Amino acid sequence: MALKASKRGCIPSFMVMDVLKAANQKKLDGEAVYHLEIGQPGTGAPRGVVGAVGSAVTSEQLGYTDAFGLPSLREAISKHYRDHYKFDVPVERIAVTAGSSAGFVLSFLAAFDIGDRVAVISPGYPCYRHILQAFGITPVIVQTDANCRFQPTPGLLETVLPLDGLIIASPSNPSGTMLLPEELGSLSDFCDVENIRLISDEIYHGISYERQEVTATSLNSDAIVINSFSKYFSMTGWRIGWMVIPPELLHSVECLQQNLFICAPAISQVAAEAAFHCNDELEKLVAQYRRNRDFLIENLPDVGFDRCAPADGAFYIYADVSAHTNNSEKFCQDILNATGVALTPGCDFDPNFGKTSVRISYAEAPDVIEQAIAQLQRSN
Repeated sequence: MALKASKRGCIPSFMVMDVLKAANQKKLDGEAVYHLEIGQPGTGAPRGVVGAVGSAVTSEQLGYTDAFGLPSLREAISKHYRDHYKFDVPVERIAVTAGSSAGFVLSFLAAFDIGDRVAVISPGYPCYRHILQAFGITPVIVQTDANCRFQPTPGLLETVLPLDGLIIASPSNPSGTMLLPEELGSLSDFCDVENIRLISDEIYHGISYERQEVTATSLNSDAIVINSFSKYFSMTGWRIGWMVIPPELLHSVECLQQNLFICAPAISQVAAEAAFHCNDELEKLVAQYRRNRDFLIENLPDVGFDRCAPADGAFYIYADVSAHTNNSEKFCQDILNATGVALTPGCDFDPNFGKTSVRISYAEAPDVIEQAIAQLQRSN
């Protein structure tokens, strides 16, 4: 008789990782691959980060830190809120985490119980709903489309009440769209009235082009904010991020952090603190993303991708490919096999309508983007 296995692991795969695996295998076989599937900057960590880590490895013990992280890093994050948002976030409300993924785990466990209902936006980051499902929390899909710029509205949320939580992202993955300050304010007010815990994924803050970034914590003192050093700071593999926690959840999150993770990796915390001194290098990367975005907007129609979401921020373009397919997974597989260009099928982000969409990441170097488009043009 087979031993019991938990149903918590019976969740869908994170499809972009499956695409990455297939693309990497193609590269191992000696074929050219163009990574437009993964949301990862094409550069490594900033030079200042690498230098700081080299010094720390030879001169520091790098043992456990406080559960909420190095005091100096938490101070640096607090300063970041004062400098970037002109808003004061007390150090005691900041927790350093092992990437944004750990932040979501801690947030969901601290804020919700089994059976609670949490709204997730579709198309949206698939791991929200997968983690919620693994914890026995009900993800409530809020379907969006181009008419609302793939962002939630109070009107849409009213149709799925009652809710215990709402997860938003601005800039969004996969669409790259952003909420205006007044739109975020309306959602915050709605959550206040309906007693909904707002969780704001702000990991793409810093990478925006035309619209203004607003942190949810400046509008809603009960909101949980998740951020990361992966995207703007170009440090995906370091697995380091942070949370801004409302006062009533501080003790819960600290106990969960102590028991689940102890603390974020000490070496990554040293690296993260150094990243705040690398703004010139990082702003050059944002300018590069903007150029990549503009290049794609100009050239994607030539390869048949002429219906795209407004790319306000992050480094993604979400394209409607209904003119070409109703099976985005096979469509992306065929493109990878034929051209070496790796794209992510929309069904990873939208279980209902993603079969006719793809996500294109433009986080890579400009020459990779240009070569990928050339490959698509040749096969078109």
